[in-house]
Amino acid sequence: MFTVLMPVDESESRGTAQADAVIRVPHAAEDVRVVLLYVFEDRTQAGGTSPKQIAGGRAAHGRLRGAGVTIEELSRVGDPATEILSAAAETDADYIVLGGRKRSPLGSLLFGSVTQAVVLDADRPVTITGGAKASPS
Repeated sequence: MFTVLMPVDESESRGTAQADAVIRVPHAAEDVRVVLLYVFEDRTQAGGTSPKQIAGGRAAHGRLRGAGVTIEELSRVGDPATEILSAAAETDADYIVLGGRKRSPLGSLLFGSVTQAVVLDADRPVTITGGAKASPS
């Protein structure tokens, strides 16, 4: 079975795009296991929340379930990039599917990028799906 780690966030559109990328894999329903991951940066927010309770996770979970893909859920607390890479190793993920955000180069420089950190440090393939333009926060 081919294992995909799918870190999700609050964006329904990114969760949907991530799920669609997996569903397009030939024989996904028979041969792919998706591990939905949500990383809480604060332990007090994590209490019993599963990835499918987060907007992006809910969107991805519904789409994957509808396509018959095997889904597992995993929640972590800590630095998102570090936890994503750790979860990829622990689940023996064959690859990681991230939801991308459109940011200006300055925006990425100032606010950092989980996606960039994962891509640079991953020891396995990473797919980045398209996403809506990030709001200035």
